Amino acid sequence: MHKFDTKIQYLKYKAVKQVAIHAWKDDLLENVLNIPKEIVPGKVPTMRCCVYKERAILSERVRLAMGGNKKNPNIIEVIDIACDECPAAGYQITDSCRGCLAHHCMEVCPKDAIYIDNDRRCRIDKTKCIECGKCASVCPYTAIISRQRPCMLACKVKAISITDNGAAHIDKDKCIECGACMYQCPFGAISEKSFILNVIDMINKSNNGTKYPVYAIIAPSLITQFSYVKPGQVLTAIKKLGFNQIFEVAQGADIVAYNETKELSEKGFLTSSCCPAFVSYIRKSFPELTPFISSNLSPMGALAKYMKEQDPDCRIVFIGPCTAKKSEIQQKPLKGLVDAVITFEELLALFDSKDIELENLEETEIDNASYFGRIFARSHGLTDAIEQAIKEQDLPQDFKFKPVVCDGIDQCKVALMRKLKNLLDGNFIEGMACNGGCVGGAGILTRMPSYDKLKTCTDNYGKQATTETITDSINSLPNIKRD
Repeated sequence: MHKFDTKIQYLKYKAVKQVAIHAWKDDLLENVLNIPKEIVPGKVPTMRCCVYKERAILSERVRLAMGGNKKNPNIIEVIDIACDECPAAGYQITDSCRGCLAHHCMEVCPKDAIYIDNDRRCRIDKTKCIECGKCASVCPYTAIISRQRPCMLACKVKAISITDNGAAHIDKDKCIECGACMYQCPFGAISEKSFILNVIDMINKSNNGTKYPVYAIIAPSLITQFSYVKPGQVLTAIKKLGFNQIFEVAQGADIVAYNETKELSEKGFLTSSCCPAFVSYIRKSFPELTPFISSNLSPMGALAKYMKEQDPDCRIVFIGPCTAKKSEIQQKPLKGLVDAVITFEELLALFDSKDIELENLEETEIDNASYFGRIFARSHGLTDAIEQAIKEQDLPQDFKFKPVVCDGIDQCKVALMRKLKNLLDGNFIEGMACNGGCVGGAGILTRMPSYDKLKTCTDNYGKQATTETITDSINSLPNIKRD
């Protein structure tokens, strides 16, 4: 059995697996109420105050595994009942307060939120406090601290606030659905919707005589997952789920690298379009820079568009590490190109729902992208690919490529602000919302211990490609054959 990074991943996996088991059998509706009891049997609680609360929370996980709240357009949702163990967030005065005579904290507070209690200690009136932090900056004893919840610390776009009942709330107008809050929540109170029911339904219909085939397109970051087996064995397992064929999204990356290079030379400045969370961040936080977003689709979209042009009736499922992809496929211009997205976490649950043992499988070969398409999985990969694409194209001699590589939203913010103020020394921003690139996405099974190891793993996979150039990869795009 796979070793999960956290207990939270294991709980999500169990919920998705049980939903999938009954979905394959077509008896989900009759059994859905019993799934939490299957996951948490007995009467002894192992995680919460009582077994009934554990089952109630698992019922919510089952709901998310079945697609979540259809009225909520956000992919990331909060399980309110699970969000009750974190301490109150915000500025707090600790026991280090000496009740000094100076009262600097009271003097600088713009809202008169600090008062002296009967023990001559300072206290903060939370109904007045605006969390400006001025009091903490002047306290001579450093007795005032800022305590933020893990989800709030993880969210770099400040989309999370705390409701009156103490639960986290996600502002959909700010959220970029990167999943960072979900991965960092120590109680698993934040999770993403799953669309495995859509995938199972498509596969079942395809195998029961429906005319359309179902294709899987695999992100190159797969190479950093399922480390206990060979990548070819994972591909064989995907086919055993019922997919008709498997294609490599890295070939879509080759298309993007080639076309984005040409667009950059024509327009003079671009921000990358590969990471949907980064694109969403620009649209929501830097709308003035929206015209500079590359018009190219993401690698997933580019490959899906190519496939749908050849076979309009086919169904396409993207498998990768990204929660934001689930939102991307519901928006123009990708809507209708990719039919469903599942993460590597969900893929493992599907394998186990059908008792597929990866270790005993033979290897399946996959269509070959170039080295440059495969390294899109890591930060700086797109930039390396564009440098190669420049060599392969006849561009104006005065064109110079000056990339600014941004690894994580914090770096993206700095670059975008500098561009907004005309201070950016560069003509292309490669933006990756997740640290390390796609290989650091919220939907991965295992995180590499360091970026160096991650980069080595990704680059070694790229070196296995037999297609030498980006142009050769594009010219050898696979034929969409129906079995």
